[in-house]
Amino acid sequence: MTFRLYPNEKTELILRYHRKLHKDLYNAAVNNRFNQYKIYNHKVDYFEQQNCLPAFKDVWVEYKELPSHALQATLKRVDFAFERWFKGLGKRPRFKSIRHYSGWTYPDCAGFKVESEGENGYLNLSKIGRIQMRGQALGWGKSTTCTIVYRNSKWYASITVDVLDQALKPKVLPVGAIGIDLGCKAALSITDGENHQQIDAPKFLRNAEQKIKKASKEKRRKRAPNRNKKIKASRRYKKAQSKVTKLVRKVGNQRQNWVHQVAAEIVSGNSFVATEKLEVKNMTSKAKKGKRKKQKAGLNKSILDVAFGMLRNTIKYKVEQIGGVFVEVPTKKVKPSQTCPKCGHQHKKTLDIRVHNCVVCGYVQDRDIAAAEVMLYWSKGTLPGLGTSLVVAESPSSPTSTGKRKQSGSMRQLGAKKRQKSTEKLAKNELGDVETHSSGEANCG
Repeated sequence: MTFRLYPNEKTELILRYHRKLHKDLYNAAVNNRFNQYKIYNHKVDYFEQQNCLPAFKDVWVEYKELPSHALQATLKRVDFAFERWFKGLGKRPRFKSIRHYSGWTYPDCAGFKVESEGENGYLNLSKIGRIQMRGQALGWGKSTTCTIVYRNSKWYASITVDVLDQALKPKVLPVGAIGIDLGCKAALSITDGENHQQIDAPKFLRNAEQKIKKASKEKRRKRAPNRNKKIKASRRYKKAQSKVTKLVRKVGNQRQNWVHQVAAEIVSGNSFVATEKLEVKNMTSKAKKGKRKKQKAGLNKSILDVAFGMLRNTIKYKVEQIGGVFVEVPTKKVKPSQTCPKCGHQHKKTLDIRVHNCVVCGYVQDRDIAAAEVMLYWSKGTLPGLGTSLVVAESPSSPTSTGKRKQSGSMRQLGAKKRQKSTEKLAKNELGDVETHSSGEANCG
């Protein structure tokens, strides 16, 4: 959970100084690893750098003011960056400027103490002092780690707490079961089979788009920084940049607040939620050349403005937190928007057709509501024509439950397939030889 910090002027200077020291230590550790390998062909690990901290403090005496565990956590961050690079999960570790170094971590309670019961309070940091903080946690327990973050000219404390699972679960589990379809015009189409509800997309980005464009245009008229020509940004450029950042940050905060409010309202009355499995990254990819690039760019902006991925993930973790069931329906298999929820008949519809009108049973319903009904019935196993699907959705082999990509083209499967074909061919040959041999004996007799 994250709390906003309100340090006074003296404390903020100390926080900025500690942030700079941790940034310098990070860069020194990265430089040490590269130089040791380049010059001496020696691979430096985390434990070697950790053991060098006392000698490092003797030379750089200002680091004696910082807690040792916090310095070790910074070295661990370097080690994590190199491990990701070695595994191919991230880019080559680079030196960080103070702009791109957010903060530092206290890995145990030795460096900090929280004076709170989960709502507001104070944070006491070693070598820094007592800082007022504001925020409210859903559950509270024993604090374990604390990360100080500087973002958007504000200080935050991200505190992890050991909380019992029972403390977060409600005393009475909601009994509602709903299906949810996500869209651009109606952000959520919700149904329980009888009652239907549609929540319009808030369009935070669209509403603030003109203000952001105007502020960005004013920024472009100021003197921008240029490293190659050694030109620094003007004071007016920084002021205009701050204005643009503030507008964009406001849009993000509005969207995040709206997502949490919608998810909390859904979970308050339902413990069973079924929605479609969407690949948002693929849906918002750029259009190919010559294929309506402007229309696709507008659609991508609308999808990202609604925040499909954030909505799905927030609803999922809130449902699972109270002990409910969250099902992601395989869209390619079930085809919710093309299927009739009453008879199971599938009929292809283009995007401009917004009303579901079944030609078989005559069921008429809004397209998004009908799709939500299909997902709900499929998850319950009551969708006509497709049978029970909840077991399939929750089975370990199902990609919808594990979230792992199916390795359909791996070398192991290819080898197994080849062995299977060769075995079948060998069996056929042996069978043919036996039949030929037996027929020869019969002719001889």
